[in-house]
Amino acid sequence: MKIADTEIRHGLFLAPLAGVSDRPFRHLARRYGAEYTTSEMVSAKALCYEQNSKRPVTDARVRTAPLAAVMRNEAPMAVQLFGAEPAFMARAAQLLESGAYRGACGEIPPAAIDVNMGCPMAKIVGNGEGAALMKDPALAAEIVRAMSRAVRLPVTVKIRAGWDEQSINAVEMAKRLEDAGAGMICVHGRTRKQMYAPSADWEIIRRVKEAVSIPVVGNGDIFCAADALRMQKETGCDGVMIARGAQGNPWIFAEIRSAMEGLPYTPPTLRERLEVALEHAAMIVAEKGERVGIAESRKHMAWYLHGVRGAAAARGELMKCESLGQIRAIFADLEAQK
Repeated sequence: MKIADTEIRHGLFLAPLAGVSDRPFRHLARRYGAEYTTSEMVSAKALCYEQNSKRPVTDARVRTAPLAAVMRNEAPMAVQLFGAEPAFMARAAQLLESGAYRGACGEIPPAAIDVNMGCPMAKIVGNGEGAALMKDPALAAEIVRAMSRAVRLPVTVKIRAGWDEQSINAVEMAKRLEDAGAGMICVHGRTRKQMYAPSADWEIIRRVKEAVSIPVVGNGDIFCAADALRMQKETGCDGVMIARGAQGNPWIFAEIRSAMEGLPYTPPTLRERLEVALEHAAMIVAEKGERVGIAESRKHMAWYLHGVRGAAAARGELMKCESLGQIRAIFADLEAQK
């Protein structure tokens, strides 16, 4: 599939995940086969307001711009904006395309600007942003139209099935967004009310795919290669976006790619899993410092232990870790138990 001039051979996308899909997470996903990644959510309004700030760009409180940085070795990568005001969204898109904004630290422009219309968090939807835009298709289209007119980069959108079970409107939304200039639609097969359970409704992804001519990416409940292949078969989607299935398991992309190519796949050994987990923690510490890095690493380390013997006790110890050395010692104990 293609998004403008960007070709994604196998259609393997890493989902944007707030507080999760930072640069180290994206790096490992790409190493093991993710072909296209997206930044964590970036507030359009905050990015615009930072341009007027009198604080030095080195101030820790100037933290929106760094989230939008794209490095050459990350291409193709999109930056995801959230907001509900067309003017702010268009202006933020212009800043990202130009790279000439206060606090910019990326090396290249993003491959696309993605619009978040799927985040279910209360603090986001409470401002009319994220999944709340599913309740206002006209405003959603106005946002995409304003952005598409403001930049040359493709504008893509991530939506949900609808706001709740009484307002499943992903097909209507997708048509409006395509007419407004969207270059790709990703559909999460759940409503905002459903959050992340029960099972995603892939039928709505199929209906969106049949309704529009732009690429459609499916999202929801892909935890192994069989899930990805079944989604493609049942929906006809052009690509698959992996979210929770990649947490603690960057190898899922290699597994899916092998299945798509009809090649054998060998999952990582326990030692390989723990080595990559420790490398992941070290990358987070290198980027964010030990105090913040270790705190943010804990959840990732717990995810890597899924299905490992002795994982429950180890997770409890990991939540108290304050150094890479302590994580390394816990992992050594786990290896000794196998």
